Amino acid sequence: MVVPVMPPWPELTGTGAAIGVLFGLFGVGGSSFATPMLGLLGVPGLIAVAAPLPATIPAAIAGAVAYVRRQEIDRQIARWSVMGGVPATIVGALLSGSVGGKALLVASGVVLGAVGARILLPITSENRLAGRARRRAGLVIPAAAVIGFFTGLLANGGGFLLVPLFVLVLGLTMPESAGTSLAVIAVLSVPTLITHWALGHIDWNVAGAFAAGAIPGAVAGSLLVTRLNADRLRKAFGVLLIGFAVYFTTHQILA
Repeated sequence: MVVPVMPPWPELTGTGAAIGVLFGLFGVGGSSFATPMLGLLGVPGLIAVAAPLPATIPAAIAGAVAYVRRQEIDRQIARWSVMGGVPATIVGALLSGSVGGKALLVASGVVLGAVGARILLPITSENRLAGRARRRAGLVIPAAAVIGFFTGLLANGGGFLLVPLFVLVLGLTMPESAGTSLAVIAVLSVPTLITHWALGHIDWNVAGAFAAGAIPGAVAGSLLVTRLNADRLRKAFGVLLIGFAVYFTTHQILA
């Protein structure tokens, strides 16, 4: 049996820092972006999928603090999202081993493309008004359950689907969506982490090096968001995700 050679810790920590900044800025990309990046660095399948999880919880909490201080978290939507999402994450995580590492890496790349396309969609004042009328438990809880399932399956915080749900369906602003997403991710990631840990999917050397960059990066991103043009950043991030998704998915399929 050939033991895979892991990338050196400076590469893992630097990658974690870059992704942490994006996480703090947008409340999305913590694991959905991390898994493909770790895969490109040479971290194998399920380890690349699960390694970001130990960093996701403290990074989400650290990033959310700035949003709490600015009152940019919708607590009711966060509670409903947790109610629907937590049980479903466990189901998804238990099924992840049967899907296989390569398939999950390809799925992560496809997810990135979907995230980019959604983030690029225009957000009008009419969209936000309609979204406010849809803010009810009967919609948010089932939607969060679906997101929670994919969160567990892809060992992902869920921000890649939560933020589009909050912005496009529920009418939250981008800062509100990012802050609320970080708060929900901090909770949803707990059962996901425990399940993947019990299944033996986490390499703590990789996870520790990644976390050393991701946590301070998330704090920096959450502080930067007030100084930058959020709409331009949103569009730039969407283009970046789509371009990276096309490259990464093609690379995985042809490898």
